[in-house]
Amino acid sequence: MADFSRPGSLYGAIDLGARKQTLEAQARREAAGPQAASSASIIDVTEETFTTDVIDRSMTVPVVLDLWSPRAPGSAQLSPVLEKVVGDLGGRVVLAKINVDGSPQIAQALRVQAVPTVLAIFQGQAVTGFQQVLPEQEVSRWLDELLAAVEQFYQANPGARPPEAGEQEEASAGPPADPDLVAAEQAIDNGDLDAAAEAYERLLARAPGNEDAKMGLAGVNLMRRTAEADPAEVQRRAQDPADLDAQLLAADLEMLSGSVDEAFNRVIAVVKRTSGDDRDRARRHLLGLFDTLPAEDPSLAKARRALASALF
Repeated sequence: MADFSRPGSLYGAIDLGARKQTLEAQARREAAGPQAASSASIIDVTEETFTTDVIDRSMTVPVVLDLWSPRAPGSAQLSPVLEKVVGDLGGRVVLAKINVDGSPQIAQALRVQAVPTVLAIFQGQAVTGFQQVLPEQEVSRWLDELLAAVEQFYQANPGARPPEAGEQEEASAGPPADPDLVAAEQAIDNGDLDAAAEAYERLLARAPGNEDAKMGLAGVNLMRRTAEADPAEVQRRAQDPADLDAQLLAADLEMLSGSVDEAFNRVIAVVKRTSGDDRDRARRHLLGLFDTLPAEDPSLAKARRALASALF
């Protein structure tokens, strides 16, 4: 069964404006009827559109990634099956098709080892998937299980359920978004992480307790630290427990991939086996990772207890 226990996510914190746009677009598709919803539920995604088309959409609807290659015979077999089964769901699931040959950074970030690979993304996390070619009946069964898990998540977290179309219209009449939040979101869309960080910092200077800005800035800093990282090289270096830089960068990459608990455990292990400046650096790094998640995230309480135990 897929794990949908985490109601917040790093990318959702970074791009709140895009999430709102996604909700509004979904309402327009629903108003246009099942045929429009079906046609909009299958999209081609690139490295430039991944955050908006996959991460942001996954805040309100599960997104199935079809990681394919024209060089892989299995892709030619599986992709039409996925398109048919997802299309029959009338917009309840989005199928995002990613050519790994044209988007190698996505494949690296998701640790794709073979194609075709299918992953389900929900609430900004990879939650379930498979790597073999499956017949239509088994793909349908897998999607039914995914949708059942999504419904269980919403029952356990009713506040996370997307509003109905009428509720969205009412919400849109509320107070306007803070201009610095809007500026940060636009900067992220344009790939200007430095400008996004400056906008979040301006907002925090005016409102130090603003959680959206705190999470957004922490997320932007995380992306800046990993922008030039080679995941394979980091993984190789991280085999050495004494390589502090590699351990912290590996934790950053784990956070970006959705492996939150693994990232926290890695840094806490560093805290346990180090002392002095190295221990303090690892502790401060972990606190920065904490800031990327909402305060109510269940992983935070567990990690804070583990950190306190490691320190004292």
